[in-house]
Parts: sequence; C-alpha cells; structure tokens
Amino acid sequence: MRALVGASVFGIFVSPATLAQQNDPAKPVVVQPGAPGAASKTLPSSTRATLPPRSPADVEFMQGMILHHAQAVEMTAMIPSHTQNKDLGLLGARISSSQSDEIRFMKRWLAARGESVPKAMPKMPGMDMPHEASHVNMARMPGMLTPQQMEALHRARGVEFDCLFFLGMIQHHNGALTMVKDLFDAAGAGQDAELFNFATDADNTQRAEIRIMETMLKKETLEEKR
Repeated sequence: MRALVGASVFGIFVSPATLAQQNDPAKPVVVQPGAPGAASKTLPSSTRATLPPRSPADVEFMQGMILHHAQAVEMTAMIPSHTQNKDLGLLGARISSSQSDEIRFMKRWLAARGESVPKAMPKMPGMDMPHEASHVNMARMPGMLTPQQMEALHRARGVEFDCLFFLGMIQHHNGALTMVKDLFDAAGAGQDAELFNFATDADNTQRAEIRIMETMLKKETLEEKR
C-alpha cells in the first residue's frame, strides 16, 4: 500500500519530461509549482529569480533608517567613558549590536536593488549630516537628536548622562516607530517580504526597549532624589 501511495504522489508532481531532464545531468530542472488544481511548469534552465517590486517609500525608509540607526550607535559608544551604570552598559551593548547588524542588512538590501547607500553619520557630536546623505529627506527621520542634544550628552557624566541617554534614546526609538508606521501607511510600500519582516521586528524590539528604558529612567530619577 505504501509503495502504491508513494508512486501515486510521485506521478502527480513529476512529469515524464521532468524525469527525462533529471536523467540528463547536463540539463538542470527548474520547476514552477502551479496554482491549486493547476499543473506545474518546467522552465528553461536559464530562468533566474527576480526581486519583488519596491516602492520609493521602501527605499527612502531604508536609507533614512541607516542614518537613524547610526546615531543610536553613536550614542551607545559614549556609555563606557561616561557612566559606571552596568545595567545601562548592558542595554547599550545590546542596542549597538542589534542596530549595527540591521545597518549591514539595510545596506545589503539597497545595494542588491541598485539603490544608493548613504554613509554613516560623522562620529563627532554636533556635526552636520554628511554631504553623501543630503539626498535623504531629513523630515522622514523623526526622533533624531539635535546637535545641541548630542553635545549635552557628550558633556554629561554619571547620573546626568544616564538620564539624558534614556530620554534621548526613548525619543529616538519613538521616532523609529513613527518611521515604520509611515512606511506601512504609504500606498504600495512594505510589500517586500524582507523589508516587511525587518520593519516589523524593529518595531517590536524598539517598543520593548522603550519600556525597559522608561523603567530604568524612573529608577534612576528616584535614586537621584534620595
């Protein structure tokens, strides 16, 4: 009975033409599954996969989010020299690692589609956006800290730094959530599977980190008042 069932299933999905090609290693087989109730198609061996369509909003989102993430990484880089708060150090390391990985992903996504990849922001606080990023619409990157905020963070130490960092990063993360919402609100945007998964994961992660930072900021403020 198992042999009969196996033979039946095999007969449904593999046509004689496909079997003939499988017996000839010089002819690779590319099979396109058919819709429900329709037969599969055997495609030429020269067939190549194509990337899904993208909208201008997809590209602007990725370009803007690279620069947005870069500022967050710049902020976390100050932690070791500006505070002894171990919990903040662990959180900053996690934010830096995850957002650096996401920057690399976004750069690959843009490059694979022939789109321009903006360079990271300068590392010195208070400096202007680099010329190479001038094509990115800054209005599409809400939550970015101003040069004055970055300078204040750079000068602060200890508890003052901790509080400014939490306030600044919460502002920063909320801006990223707005960027994700604007992406999905744009007609025809967010349809690319890789982009959709990335944006959804980023939204979930940053919401969770906002809750953590709000709790840590509240604790820091209470201890400062004692």
